[in-house]
Amino acid sequence: MLRKIKYSKIAIVIFLTVLIWVWADLALDETFPVPGATIIVAESNPNLWVSFGGNASTSIDNIVLKGPASKIAEIKRELSEGTLNLKFSLYPELEGITDPGPNPLNVLDFIKGSAELRELSGLTAETCDPNTLTLDVVKLVERPLTVRCIDESGNAQKYEGIEPTAVNALVPSDWGLDKLIAQVKLTRSEIEQARKEPIKKIPYVELAAEQIRESTKTVMIKLAPEEDPLSVKRIEDATIGIAMSPTLSARYYAVITNLPSVLNPIAVRATTDAQRAYEGQQLPQMTLYIFDSDSDKEKSQEVQRKKVHYNFPPEYVRKGEIELSQEPATAEFKLIPRPSAESE
Repeated sequence: MLRKIKYSKIAIVIFLTVLIWVWADLALDETFPVPGATIIVAESNPNLWVSFGGNASTSIDNIVLKGPASKIAEIKRELSEGTLNLKFSLYPELEGITDPGPNPLNVLDFIKGSAELRELSGLTAETCDPNTLTLDVVKLVERPLTVRCIDESGNAQKYEGIEPTAVNALVPSDWGLDKLIAQVKLTRSEIEQARKEPIKKIPYVELAAEQIRESTKTVMIKLAPEEDPLSVKRIEDATIGIAMSPTLSARYYAVITNLPSVLNPIAVRATTDAQRAYEGQQLPQMTLYIFDSDSDKEKSQEVQRKKVHYNFPPEYVRKGEIELSQEPATAEFKLIPRPSAESE
């Protein structure tokens, strides 16, 4: 007679087995060194500039994390895949860093109490190198700053007018005149708009990368019209090639009868980079294309005329950095039958 299966006992056994596995995993703590973590100074009291020696962030050579083997394995995988980048935000007021001058920071204590470590649930920070860092706190004062315009790459932009030409902003008291500059950064679309009409922007002073103080006033900016980046240049010692189909070249060879005229200096409108690329390319500066239809008996006995093709570098053509600044040269040529073709 079959015994009655007691499912409750089976469930208890399974539950206990799983519990033992989980406990065993938790009991097997591992440590793992993580290099290259970053501490970033977050927004603080606008009247204070808090930095690591003038920088908004600093790197930690090594942090040793400890936790369950499964969690450590997960962290290792995320780091190798680039999906995890340890960055710790430091809020000076929360750390009690408000006194002007150098302020020591216990790095291990800071990391242990950070929100970023709490997000790595189950992990603790055991050691780190360095264990102590120094934060510099500078009290800022309001000073008048000259306004200048730059693009997103930091290049200065010529302007027709800025109103007002100077604004007040918070800066270190020991900054010299060369640093008392308030910047207005314009996007490409803003540059195009500002060339047509004045636009409103808020100037700012850059204390360090990613650490700025904005002015309390806006300015109106009108940029100067865009200067033509192209200028007329002469290409000396030009070269020319002749392109014919294999069939045609087997029957004829071509002679350009006005070659000195064709090889006169070429006038182009180009940037300096485009000019250099055109002059230095392996491809001839010009090509005379001769087609099979040009070998008709009537045509082949006379001097023919064709405009040459200019082999400008495609990259600079796409960018609009080179174009012909003259009428295309006209090559006069004759097709001379090859002896082997005449005997056929």
